[in-house]
Amino acid sequence: MSPTKKHHPSLGGVVVATALPYYEDASAPAGLAVDYDRYAEHCRWLVDNGCHGVGPNGSLGEYSSLTDAERRTVARTAVEAVGDSGTVVVGVHGVGSHQARHWAEAAAEDGADGVLCLPPTMYRANRGEVLAHFEAVASVGLPVMVYNNPIDTKVDLTPGLLAEIAQIDNVVAVKEFSGDVRRVLEIKEQAPDIEVISGADDVVLESLLMGATGWFAGFPNVFPAESARLFDLATAGKLEEARALYEPLVAAFRWDSRTEFVQAIKLGMEQVGRFGGPCRPPRGPLTPQMREQVQADMARAIASLEQPAA
Repeated sequence: MSPTKKHHPSLGGVVVATALPYYEDASAPAGLAVDYDRYAEHCRWLVDNGCHGVGPNGSLGEYSSLTDAERRTVARTAVEAVGDSGTVVVGVHGVGSHQARHWAEAAAEDGADGVLCLPPTMYRANRGEVLAHFEAVASVGLPVMVYNNPIDTKVDLTPGLLAEIAQIDNVVAVKEFSGDVRRVLEIKEQAPDIEVISGADDVVLESLLMGATGWFAGFPNVFPAESARLFDLATAGKLEEARALYEPLVAAFRWDSRTEFVQAIKLGMEQVGRFGGPCRPPRGPLTPQMREQVQADMARAIASLEQPAA
């Protein structure tokens, strides 16, 4: 670690990529207005149920379907709702470094604890461009969690590239969403100064057992207390108990890695008595067949969680 690198508090633990509720309003984009009161309540509920923090304006939060004013208000709402009870890691994804840096500056002004940032979102950036992008965002001063999602961005932040990114001051963590569990140890070997955060729900136990220190999560929108318990069991090395909790949930968790993950998680929220609601375009409703499959996978998860502990 270079002597100039600042020490930041951890962005680990269970940080929930929050789903965003809407209500019908003909004057709003696509006829759906953001329900900020309901969103604030949801953020508080997650932290009250044992999650370590929330992540507004991720892809699960439909950031790319929001107006600039809505996006800023969503982040502020999360910061105000959580207060000192948890961390708030704001998504600052942008097509270029000037846009991402703008959102990082806004997050800093609004009191966020850190930011989550993809490489340039609509352009397959090369190594130098990726480094310049994260340097611009990190220069704002907030702790940065870089986000490796090679499926959506077509840019893979390999362990070797992460070793270079990790040299940037204020870069503290990587949200690893490649789905390749082998990456956890490779990153720890090549970039030991940054935290590895599991980004995909359906490999979270495997990632935590290999030394990931956080879970930037989708399905804890549905099962926050149980997800926090899974994290605690895994990080305490209680493998048998962790597996017993995890295995019946994995079929539902796999939806987190599918194209329709936002709709699936919102439907899952409805199944446990929370408000999920619709999504803005380009996300449309689930097909009847998909709805049925989500409901079946969720029903299995719910049934397993209702079993009394042995």
